[in-house]
Amino acid sequence: MNGRLAYYLVAVGAALGTLCMAAGLAAQEGNGSQPAQPAKSKQQPAPKGGPAPRTADGHPDLSGVWFGGTAGGFTYNPALRRQFDAKAEEPPQFQPWAAAKIKTMTQTDFELGRASVNCLPRGVPGMFLINPYPFQIVQTPGLFVQLDELNNNFRVVHTDGRAHDPDPDPSFDGDEVGHWEGDTLVIDVISIDERTWNNFTGWFHSDQEHVIERITRPSMNYLNVVVTIEDPKVLAKPWTSTPRVWTLGHEDLLEYYCTNNQEVEQYKALKEKESGGDKK
Repeated sequence: MNGRLAYYLVAVGAALGTLCMAAGLAAQEGNGSQPAQPAKSKQQPAPKGGPAPRTADGHPDLSGVWFGGTAGGFTYNPALRRQFDAKAEEPPQFQPWAAAKIKTMTQTDFELGRASVNCLPRGVPGMFLINPYPFQIVQTPGLFVQLDELNNNFRVVHTDGRAHDPDPDPSFDGDEVGHWEGDTLVIDVISIDERTWNNFTGWFHSDQEHVIERITRPSMNYLNVVVTIEDPKVLAKPWTSTPRVWTLGHEDLLEYYCTNNQEVEQYKALKEKESGGDKK
């Protein structure tokens, strides 16, 4: 059995076996803060690998299968899975009403809001910010395609500088348009479905959320992404991430679908129990 698949199956089994320990579930998928584990891999950080390849139109070619962290593939070593320094990243500053709402949420509420519990797509910017699984990028002139191993999600972004749809319908990936600024691909996203969250701990958003993703390939083996989120209804000021890091892998994506998931009903039952039997 593929080592990565075996690891995922073990993780899912552990999550189902510890339903009342919801905090552990959030750590499973991680946001750069996976629980410490014995290093079972002798992998070292991948070398830079020389300059990034370029497409026929002169832009850096972002194509490849990308794994979070610096290992250049799947690893059991949490140090190599780490994507960024959380201590260097300023936390989001919420509007008072939004901060108060999040403060009232329990760990069970956090789980009920998670895309994985509801078999929903991570959406944007979750495909980068809260996706610990590998993804594949396919780049052609004027087009950026991202294929996620997680639930086999995908998105297609035109990178020819076109404008947003003047009246877009909300969707998980939003209305996305891209353009190049030098060697940086900039993806501008609006009209994002409000069922998506920006982290695992209650960072919901409004219909005014505006996401800007800046993607660079500084060398052959590394991909960097910086995300800026504007949401005047929920945030007191725009938030910008520290750079997330992925490395080029040499494995195909696995097939991964969320099917017959009963977690949401279990969490709803737990929430009802926590609230004394009163459904909310």
